[in-house]
Amino acid sequence: MSTASKPRVRFAPSPTGYLHVGGARTAIFNWLFARHEGGIFILRIEDTDVERNRPELVDGILDSLRWLGIDWDEGPIFQSQRLEMYRAAAEKLLANGFAYLCYCAPEKYAGGDHAEVEEVEEGEEVEEKKSLLKKQRCGCRNLDAAGRAAAEKQAASQGFQPAVRFRVPEAGTTAFDDAVFGRREVQNAEIEDFVLLRSPKPGQTARLPTYHLACVVDDMEMRITHVIRGADHLSNTPKQALIYGGLGAAPPIFAHVPLILGPDKTRMSKRHGATSVGSYSEEGFLPEAFRNFLTLLGWSPGDDAQFLRTAELLERFSLAGVSRTNAIFDRPKLEWFNTQYLQKLPVEELAPYVAAELKRAKIWREEWAGAARAWFLRTIDLIRLRTRLLPDFSAAARGFFSDDFSYDPAAMEKFWKDAKLPALMAKLAESYAALAEWNHDACDKVLRDLAASEGVKAGLLINATRVAILGQAVAPPLFDSMLAIGKERVVARLRQALPAISAKTTS
Repeated sequence: MSTASKPRVRFAPSPTGYLHVGGARTAIFNWLFARHEGGIFILRIEDTDVERNRPELVDGILDSLRWLGIDWDEGPIFQSQRLEMYRAAAEKLLANGFAYLCYCAPEKYAGGDHAEVEEVEEGEEVEEKKSLLKKQRCGCRNLDAAGRAAAEKQAASQGFQPAVRFRVPEAGTTAFDDAVFGRREVQNAEIEDFVLLRSPKPGQTARLPTYHLACVVDDMEMRITHVIRGADHLSNTPKQALIYGGLGAAPPIFAHVPLILGPDKTRMSKRHGATSVGSYSEEGFLPEAFRNFLTLLGWSPGDDAQFLRTAELLERFSLAGVSRTNAIFDRPKLEWFNTQYLQKLPVEELAPYVAAELKRAKIWREEWAGAARAWFLRTIDLIRLRTRLLPDFSAAARGFFSDDFSYDPAAMEKFWKDAKLPALMAKLAESYAALAEWNHDACDKVLRDLAASEGVKAGLLINATRVAILGQAVAPPLFDSMLAIGKERVVARLRQALPAISAKTTS
């Protein structure tokens, strides 16, 4: 594929909040499409909203993208550093008659001065008000020369810079083609004369572009061929199609992907639990599992396959597989994916994540990266079938990596209540201390022989021993666990547990 024909896509987050799951899914779709097609993936930071921007969040967004495994070919490009380009585009639209100056105070003119507001009021009254505003045209649209001169004079005397509005045709329709939703057409009478440059607010010295203008100008300058974004932008697209026409450019291919809803089929929000990507990283989800899960929210490979590693996603992804139906964010399904990856990844690939978790918990030993690496990998392989999240390695499985662990109260209550246990566990400790060969079968035989000679079930000793050496009621098979922990530590832990066992049986 020649350079000229390679697709060019972009992901354009705003630093008004952390990267949320919807934005992450959009980034993944753009990235998969670019990599599948041999194209270019551009990262753009849309930071022109000076009132809502939080520049410190940019690093968080970039970190979340890196955690997801998403790399970019160009950028990050900041819109705040390109303001003159947007103003020049507005001047071109004014010169060509596609825009006009609006001298109204921002709070008075129809349609408002904010073309892009994420959090809007809801309800029939508000919708009726918005519909009415769209059908109105600002009086500044058709000012004659005398009226314009008077408005200019008054604005100059007040130090007021007029806004720039797009002159939407009063008749006809605006249409565009969408790779997911098909042909879309809107009556121009339903589109307000939207703002391109906002009048400066108190404390500001220059007009700032709205989302619509900056987005189109950037996409033109960056030679974007495909705009892949959430379906909530479908309503924005007719306005942007008009801007493309006013600037004499053909629009890119649009592909609006379905929204991600909560289990109650409403927009994802904090009431549904964590929404930022960083929260899932902190919880201990594997990035590839999270990426696999998000990719299948609104896209299908064409069959029932679910466990799709990144290489397979890159091979199979296409816009043809994107659905029009909104997707449901199912937390239990995400946990299922994470469990699948914990169990199925080659242990060498899983090891760095486990090591990072043990370092976070301050129980990491450098020898596990060197001389004892083989032991470390075997132990991970033993533990992972019973893990759900990465912190399970440092919590429930802590006893494999540290002698500093506590006994689970419920496990003690259930498995340390037999009055015979103190004497039995003392004998078991001494029997293991005398054992010449430390292997699975030998450990098994010692325990079962003791149980038989004392007239108790082997399960009594198995369960009590598990709690004594690992602190948990549920763990990997006991004798495999004992091999991983080692003879000296097993014997020491059995002896160390005796006072607690005695206290429990007499309480």
